[in-house]
Amino acid sequence: MRRLPLSHMLSVSVIALAAPATAQTTQSAPSQETSTEPQNPANSEPETTVVVVGSRAANRTVAESPVPIDVISDSALQSSGLGETNKILNQLVPSFNFPQPSISDGSDVTRPATLRGLNPDQTLVLLNGKRRHVSALLNINGTVGRGAAAVDMNMVPALAIGRIEVLRDGASSQYGSDAIAGVINVQLKTASSGGRAQISYGKYVTTLDDVSNFDGLVTNAAGQPVLNTTDPRYLQANSSGERKARDGEFITYGVNVGLPIGDGGFFNFTGEYRDRDYTNRQGFDLRPNYIQPSSTTFDPREAGFDRLEFRYGDAKTQDFNFLLNMEVPLGLADFYAFGTYGHRDGLSAANYRQASAAANRNYSVISPATTPNSANFVALTPDGFLPFIQSNIDDLAMTSGVRMDDLAGFKSDFSVGFGRNELNYRTRNSLNTSFGPSSQRNFDAGGLAFSQILANLDLSRQFDAGLAGPLTFAVGGEYRHEIFEIRPGDPASYQTGPLFIPTRVTTTANCTVLGGVFNTTTGACSFPGRAAAAGAQGFGGLPASARTNVNRDSFAGYIEFDADLFTGLTATAAGRFEHFTDFGDTLNGKLALRYEFVPGLAIRGSVSNGFRAPSLHQQYFTTTSTNFLAGVPVDVSTVPVSSPVARALGSKQLDPEKSFNLSGGFTASPIRRLNLTVDYFRIKIRDRVVLSENLGAAGVGTAAQNAAVQSILVANGFSTVGAARFFLNGLDTTTQGVDAVATYRADLGVLGAWNFSAAYNYTQNKIDKRLNELGPLAQIPGLALFGRVEGIRFERGQPRTKVVLATDGKIAGFGVSARTTRYGSVISPETTAPLGANALSLTALGPDDQILSPKWISDFSLSYELKGVQLTVGVDNAFDVYPDRRPYGLRPSGVGGSYPATYQFLPYSNFSPFGFNGRFLYAKLAVGF
Repeated sequence: MRRLPLSHMLSVSVIALAAPATAQTTQSAPSQETSTEPQNPANSEPETTVVVVGSRAANRTVAESPVPIDVISDSALQSSGLGETNKILNQLVPSFNFPQPSISDGSDVTRPATLRGLNPDQTLVLLNGKRRHVSALLNINGTVGRGAAAVDMNMVPALAIGRIEVLRDGASSQYGSDAIAGVINVQLKTASSGGRAQISYGKYVTTLDDVSNFDGLVTNAAGQPVLNTTDPRYLQANSSGERKARDGEFITYGVNVGLPIGDGGFFNFTGEYRDRDYTNRQGFDLRPNYIQPSSTTFDPREAGFDRLEFRYGDAKTQDFNFLLNMEVPLGLADFYAFGTYGHRDGLSAANYRQASAAANRNYSVISPATTPNSANFVALTPDGFLPFIQSNIDDLAMTSGVRMDDLAGFKSDFSVGFGRNELNYRTRNSLNTSFGPSSQRNFDAGGLAFSQILANLDLSRQFDAGLAGPLTFAVGGEYRHEIFEIRPGDPASYQTGPLFIPTRVTTTANCTVLGGVFNTTTGACSFPGRAAAAGAQGFGGLPASARTNVNRDSFAGYIEFDADLFTGLTATAAGRFEHFTDFGDTLNGKLALRYEFVPGLAIRGSVSNGFRAPSLHQQYFTTTSTNFLAGVPVDVSTVPVSSPVARALGSKQLDPEKSFNLSGGFTASPIRRLNLTVDYFRIKIRDRVVLSENLGAAGVGTAAQNAAVQSILVANGFSTVGAARFFLNGLDTTTQGVDAVATYRADLGVLGAWNFSAAYNYTQNKIDKRLNELGPLAQIPGLALFGRVEGIRFERGQPRTKVVLATDGKIAGFGVSARTTRYGSVISPETTAPLGANALSLTALGPDDQILSPKWISDFSLSYELKGVQLTVGVDNAFDVYPDRRPYGLRPSGVGGSYPATYQFLPYSNFSPFGFNGRFLYAKLAVGF
């Protein structure tokens, strides 16, 4: 085992564990917990909070847990101006990572997050202790979390949340598939009276770091623009200072209200509306946009062209979210129900198609045998076009159940739930170039849906076994039915029109009849004047062949024991058997121990094995979209593992991922109100399900390798596709690291009560083995299914270190909150291969790969409350910090060549762990009643 640096082992940092919510109780005992949680007083310590996850023992607190758990209170959630649950967790939880990519199709609107460096689908999300359904969206483009379908946390409004529990330990044996990295349990508010209404407004007020403000093109004596003498890909421009932006207006309206039902029941309702405008962090695009009339002249429209034609930043979204949580006493039993409904309209941008781009060419004005060139170019649109991807998401979930305190001596919980996430796409302001001038501009691009039906029965009982404390025995079962659907788009969104004719082998005479160009050596008839791109530009519609309606079932049973074996020693043991109708059986177990030597000092640790069943998305998803690879647009198809083209490229039926988790650490409370925890973790995963490289795309392999892959694509009917990819069990990996958390609550007299916290996370992802089973591709020497780019993305695409330092308190009636977060360095990989002897290396960096340096991001807020009315003003990223700018232009002389052309005007990497929007100012007005 590789030893961690001593500095990492000894570092301690902070998590913002704000004081528990005032006058709120936590939903009692869901399916994973069969005890009733008492109300926590307003002045209780965070470590005394009773938690639902980690154990089914009654009244297990954070401090007593044998595994690490973070508790985020509703006051901490409300203190941020960001309004999105995932962004708030990224600020508060050091092992949580939430980059905010742009120009990545649906991932712009439903962004994936990770815990402990693992994929989004390796963290189980619970709502009131019940498994939450995942999104229909599969993240397939160049983002962190590539290849995973994640739970859309932002469908649960922060105003409805009583607290969030983050279990940082493998828990598949307790909760089932997906709990390899841990569990995030969202506990809803349960107040039976009063409420809160609030409105907030914010926007970005920022100056883009190292991005010049455009002040017009440089012209010569003849009034013609001038090319940059150093890099003739760009026009020379005048600039004045750095570019400023005032955008991304974010408005939220929300209300939470509690009402009593009967004797001791409650009905708690939350409604929220969020309207987020788009942001644009593009630099001015200095490439010539139009065809040059001659080698020395430029189109006169260049001078007036809007060079902020891209949209690079947050997508425009509108969200409507509604949530109810209720419980009704029925004498011997309690009936409970909770449900959510969310609707989101999202509008994100694809890459701009220049006026001179092949995607904007009218091929109908030239003959099939004519070679396209600048002289015969006729544009379909005068200035080019920016395709938009409109995402309409509907998310519905409802769970109801009955709890009894005494069912044959057992506490019981029986529940049934349903969840569905449906995503429908429209591609707007686009073209299907292969239809030429007759192409429509807007397309129904199809849709995705994922549904889950869940039934749980949980029983628990305490026994006096002569131990230091009662023995808790829990047993239960779960049935889960999953459905994944793909709805094709309208035919014009994906079909090949008459302006694309593939090369074919035929006779000279027939080629003449067809109007093509005959190659006497190969016997191939080509049609250079019929090479138009097929499908809607930006986001091609889901084809008729993608129509999918598949389902599976899983049946699970578990047992769990929890007890204080003797004074100071707590043990939790769990086992789970699960059967999937598509993958068979799995058996998993866990043992966790905590031993308190003396009051205030304890060691703890756990060992477990786990699993994750490949999702239906990963088995059956298919689509084609445009990706910029090394600055060049390439149409990339994602194909199901069972498709003919995937089989031709070597795909196999997917197997479940299997994990082995170890953790160990200590907790200490050397003085009252000071708490310290340090935990080491090591997670080995075999047969990880990953998305392959974009096989056949330039930059992924050598020219000979790409040509060989292309020949297979053509032979299988994918002649219009530039590259293809599919899912495979591609890796064995090890993830290890350290979490350290320190909290201190201080009463400073006239200066008020203050919370201080520090948290630190170190996470290292390492590929132990590439399972490069090439099958039919073995004839192509040196080809890797999961190659250098994806390997770097996996190992270094997220920060290895993260530090959070925070404080909050109240002084002279003013609430004050301050937090600063250090995000460690990451590597942003590109497809250009390493140089020289490292050209075929799977680990060496290429000339375009960028190391993003560590950054500190600081947030502040100030609030004042008078007679139930609270006003909060704040700033996130107060010092307007940006990730390092991408290099552009010519590479250093020792390297040679040029950086991708897009680096000049898309200045920041999607791999930035804190995004790239800059300073955000906000104000919030809340009324309690």
